[in-house]
Amino acid sequence: MRNATETMNTRLRKALEDTGHRYTEQRAAVYRFLSSTTSHPNADEVFREVRNHVPGISLATVYKSLETLVSCGLAAKLTYSDGSARYDARTEPHHHARCVRCGTVVDVPGSFSDSDMDALGRELEGFSVTGYRLELTGFCSRCAPQA
Repeated sequence: MRNATETMNTRLRKALEDTGHRYTEQRAAVYRFLSSTTSHPNADEVFREVRNHVPGISLATVYKSLETLVSCGLAAKLTYSDGSARYDARTEPHHHARCVRCGTVVDVPGSFSDSDMDALGRELEGFSVTGYRLELTGFCSRCAPQA
């Protein structure tokens, strides 16, 4: 565990330094939590968890830390039309499924290849695809309407 923590801190320090930000214990605590979960938490959830380890941290500091991690490429911000956002430390390309009732977000396995996207672009009368975001919406197993 110690080596994993050291590796995580080294990665964080380098990413922060490369983008002109300082390493702080608050940012490290936010990054450690985000890296340890697959729940795609919102800022309030991150705050509640991190303040157990850094009692004096403020919600504003958590928001700023999350945005710094996003700008450094160490986290992704998942934004929604209702103005809410969730955060993900898994930054390699992947997709999500979101429950429309409780807001739970889970990773979806698999991806499209570049050739799949090129083919789709050709079908759209020459539309040049430069990126995409796939999100499935529906009900998680806890919220699914009972038949």
